[in-house]
Amino acid sequence: MMSLKRTIQSRLQVPVDGAFGPVTWAAIFRHMGAGALAEPLAAAAHYLGPAGIDANPLRLTEFLGEMAHESQGFTRLAESLIYTSAARIRAVWPTRFPTEASARPFVRAPERLANHVYGRRLGNVHPGDGWRFRGRGIIQLTGRANYAEAGRALGLPLEDEPDLVAEPEVAVRVAAWFWTRHKLNPLADWGMSEAITRRINGGLAGLDDRLARKARFRRLWA
Repeated sequence: MMSLKRTIQSRLQVPVDGAFGPVTWAAIFRHMGAGALAEPLAAAAHYLGPAGIDANPLRLTEFLGEMAHESQGFTRLAESLIYTSAARIRAVWPTRFPTEASARPFVRAPERLANHVYGRRLGNVHPGDGWRFRGRGIIQLTGRANYAEAGRALGLPLEDEPDLVAEPEVAVRVAAWFWTRHKLNPLADWGMSEAITRRINGGLAGLDDRLARKARFRRLWA
């Protein structure tokens, strides 16, 4: 892996030493789309090592591609849910909005939309939980149950303070926890990209974009 790390560093035009420190990680995040968040995320990237995510290029490729998709290229750490057309809402949630008329009341109404699509699922049991526990972090952690479980595992009050997940350090820690919790490293080793997407997304939404982002990182080392 050290020789591949050197290759990645060389192609990113950062100092080549075979070790991924903050400078290399910031370059990686920028390569994957990050702007202002590149350095804050890089400062927390040391949490990926203990999770085994940077142990080989296959794992790193899968992780970065999935996280880049979820966070819109590492530019967004909180789901906005502001949609400007009923057609777009239907495209994202086709089973929940069978007609444009059913989606129209939720245009430019992010809190109402979150409570509609996330309410009474994912452990959301109280009024307003859908919005309170909307997607955050580079993994877009969603739902009271997931916030509670991640909080217990990491020793953080995420159920009481869900906005913590939108802080870069916590965002990386939560993503590393989720990756380990759902046993995604073996799937990456076996090249099971679609299976990884299903465990993160629950389906294959955005698969083409996920694959394109993975291909972008793969070109740094393949």
